[in-house]
Amino acid sequence: MSTRRILATIDRAELERLRERYPYRPNARRINAYEDAAYWIGVNVKRVQDLWLDRSPPLQILDLGCGPGYFLYLTRLFGHQGLGLDPDDEPFFRGTTKHFGVRRVVARIQPQTPLPDLGTKFDLVTGHRVCFHRIARAENGGWLEWSPVDWEFFINDVRTRFLRSDGRLLLEFNRRQDGSSFFTEEWRDFFEAQGARILRWKALLAADPNRRARFKMV
Repeated sequence: MSTRRILATIDRAELERLRERYPYRPNARRINAYEDAAYWIGVNVKRVQDLWLDRSPPLQILDLGCGPGYFLYLTRLFGHQGLGLDPDDEPFFRGTTKHFGVRRVVARIQPQTPLPDLGTKFDLVTGHRVCFHRIARAENGGWLEWSPVDWEFFINDVRTRFLRSDGRLLLEFNRRQDGSSFFTEEWRDFFEAQGARILRWKALLAADPNRRARFKMV
């Protein structure tokens, strides 16, 4: 997989124009800015390779929190069909998903609330740098997060309504504020009890809770 060849398919000047049209919010961090196509293509090439999407048959993919759309753009280059789901909070993401030709449904993921009916099931459901489980800031600056009950509801909803019988759910988590892994001992035990295979900061679950999903599918 050539990152250089993928970058050549992207109009980076148009991304800069989109950023000028939709400037940063006041006090917003500019590290890893989303108009930096070289950085985000590199990140998403690794995501594609982790799931062997560069060498698997065409899949139907749902990307939760699709953001600017880089992941679904890359998967389309490898023959897959994708749909994003995201709140419409960022005008810049509205512009980039349109620019990349990424289809998306506007919705917000809430605790113990079913996802909107999309009328189909998918081979793969992904969530990268998951933050929809963060409810509010705590007094100490950390995050109040979903409970195990909230996560169990979400995982069951995805498994029963959105995954095909051999489908997979991939959740990629940010590090915690102190730099430690999302997967504390308690959360690792919880996700493994749900049937997850954990690799670094990612949890992969099969549609069947009694089966361990595999990253390599070919």
